[in-house]
Amino acid sequence: MRQLVQNSDELEDRKDPGLGVALFVAEERKGRSIPRVRSPVLLLIMASNVIHPSAGTQEPRKQSIFPGFGRFKVALSAVLTIKVISELAVMFGYPIALVDEIRNATDGALMMVMSMEERGQIDPTNISPLLTALEEMGCHGTARQVKGWFDEYVFIDEATQAEVLKYQLSPELSEKMDSFIRELKQTCHTLYDKIQPIPYIKEKMYSVDKVFIEVGIEYCDRQGRWKTLSSYHGIFSVAKGDSRIQVIEGDPGYGKSTLALQLVYDWCNGVSASPFCKPDIMIFLNLRQLRGTTSMLEAIEQYLLPRDSSVERRDVEKLLNNKDIRILVIFDAYDEYPDQHIENGFVTQILEGKILRHVDVIITTRPSCIPPAFGARVGRIRLTGFDEGAREHYVRKAVTRDDEEEVQKILEQFNTTPILRDICQAPLFSVMYAHVAHEEQGFHNVRSVTEFFVHMIRCFHIHAQNKVSGEKKKQLQRYADRHTTLDKVAFDSLTGKNQQLLWDKEFLIKKFGAKFYGLYVDIGILVEEEVINKNRGATMSIQYQTEVRFYHKLFCEWFAACHLAKIVTSFRSLFHDFCKRVNPYDLQFVYRFACGINPSAAPKILKLVRKKPDGDKFAVLCALEQEENTDDVLNTVCDLVSRDVHIRENDTRLLHRTTVQLLELASQKEVSIKCLNLDRSFESVDRKLTHIVLKSGVVLRPMVSLQLLIIRMEAADVSEQELINILGFVGQCGNLMELRFNSCILPVSIPTERIDDSLITRDVKVSCCPDDRLLFNIRSGKLENTTMLPGAVWIQNSDTVASQASRIMQLMVASADNIPMTEVVLNESFSSVDSDGLSLVLQSGFCLPRLPSLQRLTIFTKHSREVTVDEWTGILSYAKHCQLLEVLFMGYCLLPWMDSQPIDLDNVEGMVSKRVWEQRNMCVNGLTY
Repeated sequence: MRQLVQNSDELEDRKDPGLGVALFVAEERKGRSIPRVRSPVLLLIMASNVIHPSAGTQEPRKQSIFPGFGRFKVALSAVLTIKVISELAVMFGYPIALVDEIRNATDGALMMVMSMEERGQIDPTNISPLLTALEEMGCHGTARQVKGWFDEYVFIDEATQAEVLKYQLSPELSEKMDSFIRELKQTCHTLYDKIQPIPYIKEKMYSVDKVFIEVGIEYCDRQGRWKTLSSYHGIFSVAKGDSRIQVIEGDPGYGKSTLALQLVYDWCNGVSASPFCKPDIMIFLNLRQLRGTTSMLEAIEQYLLPRDSSVERRDVEKLLNNKDIRILVIFDAYDEYPDQHIENGFVTQILEGKILRHVDVIITTRPSCIPPAFGARVGRIRLTGFDEGAREHYVRKAVTRDDEEEVQKILEQFNTTPILRDICQAPLFSVMYAHVAHEEQGFHNVRSVTEFFVHMIRCFHIHAQNKVSGEKKKQLQRYADRHTTLDKVAFDSLTGKNQQLLWDKEFLIKKFGAKFYGLYVDIGILVEEEVINKNRGATMSIQYQTEVRFYHKLFCEWFAACHLAKIVTSFRSLFHDFCKRVNPYDLQFVYRFACGINPSAAPKILKLVRKKPDGDKFAVLCALEQEENTDDVLNTVCDLVSRDVHIRENDTRLLHRTTVQLLELASQKEVSIKCLNLDRSFESVDRKLTHIVLKSGVVLRPMVSLQLLIIRMEAADVSEQELINILGFVGQCGNLMELRFNSCILPVSIPTERIDDSLITRDVKVSCCPDDRLLFNIRSGKLENTTMLPGAVWIQNSDTVASQASRIMQLMVASADNIPMTEVVLNESFSSVDSDGLSLVLQSGFCLPRLPSLQRLTIFTKHSREVTVDEWTGILSYAKHCQLLEVLFMGYCLLPWMDSQPIDLDNVEGMVSKRVWEQRNMCVNGLTY
């Protein structure tokens, strides 16, 4: 330590005010770089993590858990430039006063490090919020460097952390914690070890790890953009940011609960490759079961601890409230939570941070049922379903094993019809279909979701009937068709003020009769669960009761639809009341199933559905359930695609899927599609150019009958590769004659050899909105401007995004053709300069690239705006790359030097030499240099 202080004293005269607080000097010492420190405050931070020989035993041991965290903070401060600090402070939502204080402080980088530690963006166990922010800022190299320092200086293995935690707890509480964890894992084992892909085949039970396949998964970044996660392992690293709550949302049957059980499996079995083995305690609660449960302690006691548990409630309370224990709570199926509307319920209090603020939380739900208690800092995860690769992986893993012929047979059946392909994007349907198709013959020509479910329910009953004969078999056959009471119970459970998805066993036996009830439990449609009796009266002994649920909520929706299909014509007031209270997008399958079950009731349902927002598209989805009304469906489709079809960014995922299915049907029937407008919903084109991926994760395949495709990207730059991929997709749309881009900037040119020959043959027009004078010439591979530039090109902050894009592309074309440009005026549209000084970033988010043929650049800022040193340096660096630039005029702003103080051009980052500037005789604000 003394040597380190001496080294820092030697460096005092080398202070760099632009750096802030620390200088990182590379020195070969035992083969690695060592940070040298000049600030005594930083030395104190490092020393606080070093145990003095004379110190006591207990507290010093607690401090020594992470002895290198101080060294990590020293190294981190060395890379925090003013620019990085400013951007991080904005991303983390720091108050403006604090940001100004950090930027103006002598040791601003140190202050930023301390602020991040205080706010939980970095701590000795996790720096993922900082790494995520750096990645989103584009500082990929810095992020890798920071992570490398953290791993080198701070990392300790899980076993050591567990031993340290035990030392921190009292011996008695440590023993109780061991017992609590052991009992939790025993209960969780019963949950993840009895997965039934097909409920009626009870002899085929799987552990979740034997059937779990990674579905498509995305996370929402700070700008609200959905980005792909390569694995669920990233939920609490890449996707978490600085939030302690993660919402996993997905449509019905998309594998939310299966994923949650996989996380539980990873924890219980200590799967080292998974980050979910790291929490000390994991608590898994299915919210569907928690009707009337008033506290976390009650929920744990009732659903997770065995009858003869050795852990008392007060012990659990101590463990939950201990902030040194890493706890992860998983709330599964919030959309089925019967008490979600109760104010100040314990689940709501946890989500709002009123209690247990130190625990991490994962909650699964449908997209239509996001808890209102969530704030802006909640992380969002979205499941997008099975693609073809995931389906194949599952078939090989859990269905056919090594039977290659059977694998190919099942995979071919998945693609029999667009309807079946869409259905099987949901993992639940895909899994059930794969197993049934393997067991049964003739289950491949499925044309609707209703037909799929009819066949599934029939398989349930046939499997049960094959086990008996005689009168017993006839009785089972009668029960297969007569389930009116079950229909009513299901309907009432979904349409009441609060959904009820659990029933007391004795209540259902009384409703249905013992024989009917027994059959539906035996075939797997109804499932029994044993829980504590909350209404046990004055007795102090713990009593248990059996509660009953449907195998999956979709089965509840099926039987509810059976009831709806009956009341449409017989009880009109009930039907109208149902349609007013129940949004089709909340219970889409109830509407769709009802149209397929009772075709005569479908017109009445469709009439009311069309009155809902975007109801015409959803009505087509419902109409597709009617096999005999294909002509009416086709007429409706023809009417819709004869107008512009929009797929908007803010539309629900269900609406995206509905629209895509409508377009695929039109294309399949060779119905001309006038125009498809992807309004900020475009994400990418896959590498094989076989489909467009929307931001919702929905896949859009080539359509032979599409005439015009419009792609609107709000303030985005289209890269060369993106444009090539889009053109490749367009090449597969055989009748498409025009591709139009809106509010985005195209590259000036792309290699002609990478352009699909079919586009040239068809003479496809590629234009830019709103300026039709900007065309991308397919034959030359170049962007062309058919008009002359005005003397001065103004880009104003008040301009539309599309107008700004048009003007920037005009400037790019002129620059590429070496056409002299008199002047560019940025009127209150300037925002900043990119890191390499080659582009000016506008308020809209667009970048104005360097323009070698530009002669004068004028920047008017908002009145009295202060231009920082970093910004001014960047502007000068940008000007240097504009070779013909003679005048740079800054208006209405405060520059970071006095008029009498000369600019030291030699110290401007990125300048070649002072002589170059002198030769060009550039004028800045009337002063010639």
